[in-house]
Amino acid sequence: MKKDIHPKDYRLVVFKDMSNGTAFLTRSTATSKETIVWEDGKEYPLVKLEISSTSHPFYTGKMQFVDTAGRIDKFRKKYARKGAAEDKGSAGA
Repeated sequence: MKKDIHPKDYRLVVFKDMSNGTAFLTRSTATSKETIVWEDGKEYPLVKLEISSTSHPFYTGKMQFVDTAGRIDKFRKKYARKGAAEDKGSAGA
């Protein structure tokens, strides 16, 4: 086995799933500027996730509608206007 290839700065980090609020404490090398006070009263670095095993359909067995950044609404607005403009242009021809 090769020596000195693994990171040495493992520490306890809290990962929080922002879609359902679930948080879990584990060891990681992930960096973060935010911190959170955990259930044990100690402060740990906080890494925010958009999706985790607690909200992903593969692990939960059910589909969940997760739109954390309004992407679907932006998409619908963008292409709704484009479709309406095309309809107006073809109606005059």
